[in-house]
Formats: sequence, C-alpha cells, structure tokens
Amino acid sequence: MALAELSGDAQRIIFSQLCNPLDPGVAVAFSSTSSELRELTQAPRQQLKADYKAATRLSFKLGEAGCKTLREAKKVVRMHGRGSLEPKDLALLGTLGSVLPALEKLTLGSQGGLEGMQPLAEKLGAGALPAVTTLVFCFMRVGDAGASALAAALDRGALPRLKRLSLGGRRISLGERRDMGDAGLVALAPALRRRPALEVLELGDNPFGDEGLAALVAPPPQAGALPLPTGVLPKLERLQLSFTRITDDGCAALAAALDSGALPALEHVCLDGIPASDAAKAAVGEALLTKSLAAAALS
Repeated sequence: MALAELSGDAQRIIFSQLCNPLDPGVAVAFSSTSSELRELTQAPRQQLKADYKAATRLSFKLGEAGCKTLREAKKVVRMHGRGSLEPKDLALLGTLGSVLPALEKLTLGSQGGLEGMQPLAEKLGAGALPAVTTLVFCFMRVGDAGASALAAALDRGALPRLKRLSLGGRRISLGERRDMGDAGLVALAPALRRRPALEVLELGDNPFGDEGLAALVAPPPQAGALPLPTGVLPKLERLQLSFTRITDDGCAALAAALDSGALPALEHVCLDGIPASDAAKAAVGEALLTKSLAAAALS
C-alpha cells in the first residue's frame, strides 16, 4: 500500500513509532516524504526536536559525547563531578530505556544523595534496558517509594537480563531516613524472587531489618500462589547485607532458608556492621559451609 493511501492517523502512528530522541533522523526523513505528511507531523516534530536537545544535554551529564555515543554505549558510569543529576534527568533516562539496546552496565552515583530510583523506575517500560546486566546505585537514595517503583518496573518486564543489582544506601549511622527500609524491601522482594538469573544482590547501608530480609529469603506461602521454579533465587552467589538492621532473628531466618535448600548457589553473605550477635552470624556461616560441603559431595 502506498504511503499516500494511508489515513492521516495511520501516518502519524508510523511517525510516532519511528521517533527516537537519540536518533531523530529516521523520523524526520519519513516526515519529509510528502508535504501532507510534513504538515501532519509538524507538532510532533517540534516535540522530537525538544526531546533530542534534552537527550543531548543528558548524554553530556552522563559523560558521553552526545546522543550517538550514548545510544551505542555498553557502559555508563556516572559518579560525581559531571554536573548535578536531577530527578528530571533520571526520568528522562527512564524514557530512553527502550532506545539503549547496547547498554550492559549502568552505574549512577550522587554526592548529595539524590533520590533517583523512583523517577527512573517509573519511566521504565516493558523491555526497557534490554541488555543491562548490572545496575548500580551508589550513594543515591532508593527509598521505599523507589523500591516499590523498581518492583513495578521489573514486573512490567524492564531489565530482563539483570544479573547484578546494587542498591547501597548511605550509612545509617549518618541518620539518613530516606533509604530503603523494611517496607521497601518487602515491596521489592517478590519481583527479585521472580528473577532467577540474579547473581549478585547488594543491599548494604540500608535501614531494613528482619522483616525485609525474611520477605526476600523466606516469605510465608500465599494461598493459591504458584511455586517458584527451582527454589529461591537459584543463581544468587553473593548477598551483601552489611550495615543494615538485621538482628539474630533475621540471621536465623537466613540460616533456615539455606538449610531448606533455598539460595542453592549462594557462596558469600556479608553481614558486617549489623546488630546481630556473633553467634547468630556464625550460624549463617555454618549453614553456608554445610550447604557447600553437601554440594561438593554430590558433584
């Protein structure tokens, strides 16, 4: 069917599907195929131009030379000293998640403790950041609202290849109150448990405790819920829980989960700086050792 035979609405839909703020040339070229189409797409072309300018500014903040390098980047590491990131920058990055097919590692940091997870995650659509295996938030607050937003994004199908998730907060001894607490981890845990490819989970320096940990490793069964395949987080190798508020009860829940066959690949658990007793932490170590020896005997 010739383009001219399509309705104006159909032509606008095609144009919108071609719009890519990191590579607007294709949509612009399409809109130039006829004077009628150029007239139909005048307003969205202006919006695309504004989106391209905003994406260009964001690429500079992320340490890239422009939209082309951001589009092709396999790794983006944005720490301090490259211009302050703002919530609107994180929201824009979320909307660009569908047009960053090469990105494998995303590391974001903020010296001022920006609450960045919620604006980022709320804009991540289904299949966003399709190649990302590592997502690291460093000194950037997640918060309970951010954890809930990330859970929703994961359940929408964002970050389908995620293997390492690092949501380190700021040291709770500094009095931070907007990092991820029990409510946040309780909200996030089911989405993480539905990610069997997850290998590394780093949650240190967040003020959650036994309730949040139990939701992750040993939640009570829900009536009518389908069982998870191959246990809990079957590929998880490293669990970082240092400087959280986990007590003896949380350590006991983790040790019991290990004894029950959950977390079968877990090799390293970091429990430094938590209020649990040395005996409780030692029990987790013994459970890890017993699991490792049993696995070695079967190999």
